[in-house]
Amino acid sequence: MSFDFDQPIDRRGSHATKLDGRVRKFGSADVMPLWIADMDFAAPPCVVEALQERARHPIYGYTQYPASLSDALIGWCARRHRRALAREATLPVNGVLASLSAALQAVTAPGDAVIVQPPVYGGFFHATSASGRKLVFNPLRESDGRYTMDLAQLEQCAKDGARALLLCNPHNPVGRVWSEGELTELLQLARRHELAIISDEVHGDLALPGARHIPLATLARADDRIISIVSPSKSFNLQSLALSVLVASRPELHAAVARKVDDLHLDGANPFAIAAAEAAWSSGDAWLGALLGYLAGTRDFVAENLRARLPALRMQPAEAGYLLWLDCRALGMDDAALRDFFVQRCKLGLNPGSDFGPGGSGFMRMNIGTPRQNIEAALDAIEAALG
Repeated sequence: MSFDFDQPIDRRGSHATKLDGRVRKFGSADVMPLWIADMDFAAPPCVVEALQERARHPIYGYTQYPASLSDALIGWCARRHRRALAREATLPVNGVLASLSAALQAVTAPGDAVIVQPPVYGGFFHATSASGRKLVFNPLRESDGRYTMDLAQLEQCAKDGARALLLCNPHNPVGRVWSEGELTELLQLARRHELAIISDEVHGDLALPGARHIPLATLARADDRIISIVSPSKSFNLQSLALSVLVASRPELHAAVARKVDDLHLDGANPFAIAAAEAAWSSGDAWLGALLGYLAGTRDFVAENLRARLPALRMQPAEAGYLLWLDCRALGMDDAALRDFFVQRCKLGLNPGSDFGPGGSGFMRMNIGTPRQNIEAALDAIEAALG
């Protein structure tokens, strides 16, 4: 099958946050929206058909998660990630942030220190603070645009009493796909200090050609304390359907998380989310493969244009996903001026790097999950503004 990712789709009137949230985020609706992490592409045909079929049944009442949902995920993980899942280890939850909160509260107590690795997805900060836990920063190290973990400083955080690590694997926003060696060292460190790891792997399906996402749990031992979070949301553009799955590495961890999900009332199922996820995980392989090829082409298009036309902006090509981390420090602007430059002069809505915590100053995050003509227009606008 062929899929046309160059075909523009008018999202006006669909209440899309990416469009309707522009005034709140940027103070103007007159910006091209290249910010919040969803794509401007139609969901796979198999998903659209499954949703239409479910909508034909005229009752949309209280719904349970069926075993068939876990079975679809089990098949997907086996095919795509060489990961064997047991059905009893899976726990569907209504949303990724809800999953983060439940997992965090299951493995820590109020006041416990939780490690995050900025610059990182802002939901990590919110989930930790809202749960009454203490944020501890283990900033990523940057060298010539490439990011690595500072494992020595991470170990010190653990020695100082941190109880859990929120891992972004692959990492949002810097685009790293952590290697087997890096993840193995991380697991060894966690064992030495009885550190629980919550591994957010919602971008895991989006490893681009040349990179391979390694689920942390596939490298773990039976006694490791790992809770993974997976979801069809980023892979298939299903964010608003709010479905994720927690996977615990040990039965007692699963029981603890299940109790917290129950306490927080996070187990209510959306019948449309179930239909969409089952279809995506059962039949979405070809669409996802085509998407990854298209995104890699756009990523490379941006990299080539920055080198040729916009040398003041730099990027290390992302290894996963549709979010590019642009180094704008050579422009010599502070964060407020940099934001105004993109909004006022370029008419572009990108996420300021400062949204992602320490290490984000001087950067912008660009969403390239859109027809390539939009990215070409965005680069033209930056060039004109700098000219």
